[in-house]
Amino acid sequence: MNNLWEIRAESEDATSLDLYIYSTVESDNWWEESETSAQHFRKELEKHKNLKQINVYINSAGGSVLEGSAIYTQLKRHSAKVTVYIDGFACSIASVIAMAGDKVIMPKNAVMMIHNALTIARGNSQQLRKIADDLDVINAANRTAYLEKSNGKITEEKLIELLDNETYLSAEQCIEYGFCDEISSRQIENAEITQYAERIKKIYAMAEKPQKHDKSETFKKMFNI
Repeated sequence: MNNLWEIRAESEDATSLDLYIYSTVESDNWWEESETSAQHFRKELEKHKNLKQINVYINSAGGSVLEGSAIYTQLKRHSAKVTVYIDGFACSIASVIAMAGDKVIMPKNAVMMIHNALTIARGNSQQLRKIADDLDVINAANRTAYLEKSNGKITEEKLIELLDNETYLSAEQCIEYGFCDEISSRQIENAEITQYAERIKKIYAMAEKPQKHDKSETFKKMFNI
């Protein structure tokens, strides 16, 4: 089981909470609850009733759009002030989670990657067309998170262009588009950037490989962004 977050607070009565998203976002499965799911996140947040400040530290290649979207919504809905720190990479659904921040802070050499939702599927022509239509709906829904955070600094047309091109954005570009509010002086090491970029490439290369399955019905894996 993969730990998505490490929650740090002095006690359950603490008013400030540090949340570390340092892995991929994964759903529950039928035999156990994932520690990287939105459900687990909800349970952890409920332990801390008096929060006034939530600090979210992100270094993630992304993962499940279903789980990530729910995490984003929980953070947006929470009464505490949310400050997001991009410690290295905020890619895919992790970039959507970052948009929940009332304030988003990036060092100069941090990176944000945004792209359209993707999935792995198998079926007949009608089933595959429906899957494509479903992805279009998911993409439109996810765009609202970026547009709301940007507060008019980016048009939907430009955002669609960036998403279509699977765009890696620097801190300066994130400031320009309204995805980031402040550039910090903290720098991440070049070796860390290279290592994480290679990991991201491997994850999406695996997603593009044909999958074997022993069932005849349509095979859908979890939608990812």
